Amino acid sequence: MRKSKIYSIRDLEVFKNKLLIWAKQFGRIAYFDSNNVLNSNKSKYEYSKYKTIAAIGCIKEIVANQNCFDDFEHFSNSINDWLFGYFSYDLKNEVESLNSKNLDRLKFPELHFFQPQYVFCFLKNKVEILFYNQNLNEKNIDVIFQAIETTEIRTTVSKNEVVIKKRISKKEYIEIIEKLQQHIKRGDIYEANFCQEFFAKNAEINPYFLFSILKKISPTPFSCFYKFDDKFLISASPERYLKKIEDKIISQPIKGTIKRGKNPKDDNLLIKKLKNDPKERAENIMIVDLVRNDLSRTACKNTVKVEELCGIYSFAQVHHMISTVVSKLQKKYSYIDLIKYSFPMGSMTGAPKIRAMELIEQYEKTKRSLYSGAVGYISPSKDFDFNVVIRSFLYNESEKYLSFQVGSAITDKSLPEKEYEECLLKAEAMIKSLNK
Repeated sequence: MRKSKIYSIRDLEVFKNKLLIWAKQFGRIAYFDSNNVLNSNKSKYEYSKYKTIAAIGCIKEIVANQNCFDDFEHFSNSINDWLFGYFSYDLKNEVESLNSKNLDRLKFPELHFFQPQYVFCFLKNKVEILFYNQNLNEKNIDVIFQAIETTEIRTTVSKNEVVIKKRISKKEYIEIIEKLQQHIKRGDIYEANFCQEFFAKNAEINPYFLFSILKKISPTPFSCFYKFDDKFLISASPERYLKKIEDKIISQPIKGTIKRGKNPKDDNLLIKKLKNDPKERAENIMIVDLVRNDLSRTACKNTVKVEELCGIYSFAQVHHMISTVVSKLQKKYSYIDLIKYSFPMGSMTGAPKIRAMELIEQYEKTKRSLYSGAVGYISPSKDFDFNVVIRSFLYNESEKYLSFQVGSAITDKSLPEKEYEECLLKAEAMIKSLNK
């Protein structure tokens, strides 16, 4: 059983930044921050419990590249405690008869989960530290709290200039979109989420400070910092993949994006434009149908419902169209069955899902790895919350390789030039954070 102690915090944001810097000494970190977006947006995001939750240090873990879901189920069932970790996009190869042969300079394992030494749960201006070690007591935790409070914060993102390059040119991008649209006209697919990589070689960055900058530039409800040895995820994700509360399942796919206005009047006009755009609504509804189908595989009869269709949510750089789909999990299915039967998430694949994933693999140049996978936590009661890994840096510190990908949904109504512009809009906050 874990013990816990609660502390009051004078400055929440400063303490959270210090916590990450203090945690550098550990090889395993998982840190999730809602950035108060949960309170500022109207909210189907009400399903979130914590403003911030973090896991630091490792008691036990699973690192897998084959037979991942089965091995993880055995690992999860053997531990009645908190688990933090991720499912990479390429676990699609275990769910369906697919493969991944594209370039991979990042070398993340396909699956990683760990039972942490410490869990930090933030509610308002307090932090509860949960510790799980027979050799620790409250005095030891007092020492840890004081060590975090006195940690100094560094203020540089990189040691050298980070030169971002595109994996494919604009011309090549447009040619690929046109080829995907030919597949749509032939009836192979209705929609595909095509992504492109931006990358930097010889990048020497401070991932901890980069995360703090990215959060300021692009505060999102599912931002995440994850460390696995020399590999880092630095994420400003606005999207939830799946949340489980007892037997209730919530999925909130994003499809539909438009830039923010220069003033409130422009903003309102853009919101109205997005809300009434037939192409954007069609994309969102198509993915909602896909999510409904995925959830129905493990749901009790007549429990798959759309709580909100095509809601408009505002973020720092963009407005997004977000729907909320819910279901009730059948008792005969485990939560891992639920994930297997809905993975990867429809918003990052397309429809029909399997053929869309085949074409994604054919036309994309880079292995997605953790990008468009899911990172999150599982509570001792086996409830969970997982984001969609988008708007995220992936960094291999040993290889000095920094990467991020952006994409958009391609349909028969897509204009290749506009899809390219949408990708650049999504990349804007990423590039801006590196220039700090």
